[in-house]
Amino acid sequence: MDDAEVRDELPDDLVAQGYVGPYVFPNNNRRRIPGYLYLMLAAACIGLWGATGAGDGVLVNGGFLGAGILLAVVGAYHLLAGWNLDVDERDALVAATRQVGFAVGHASAQLGWRGIRSRPTWRILLYSAEEPPQTRGLVLVDGIDGQIVAHFTEDNPEDWSDLK
Repeated sequence: MDDAEVRDELPDDLVAQGYVGPYVFPNNNRRRIPGYLYLMLAAACIGLWGATGAGDGVLVNGGFLGAGILLAVVGAYHLLAGWNLDVDERDALVAATRQVGFAVGHASAQLGWRGIRSRPTWRILLYSAEEPPQTRGLVLVDGIDGQIVAHFTEDNPEDWSDLK
């Protein structure tokens, strides 16, 4: 196989095209799996470095200690950032609708992350139910406890008169 034939693909559980039924967004706590793997590799590196006398050997030297420490830090971060996503997009949309105070027509949800620990946060873009929509809003909903992080509403500045 040459380089022109190689293509990147999403894992099957992330491909929404052709899926019939409610789509379940993958949980953020999957980050914990590589975290545990990194911690096991860190323990192996540090253990091997310590078992060989912690010297300047040819095959096992101080690089094993450095790699073990780096892997331990990265593994700990993965465990800390592996939040459990308890609020799905439907719950976030309900919370956002309550917050903006107008009847919602079209809406869109996107999952993002905020902060050093990558706390999952739903970004909900809402348009009012009029045709064309008179108001729009953006609401950030925490993906763990469903609290409103921030919100913004305004009169819709878009001109859709040529689409009638």
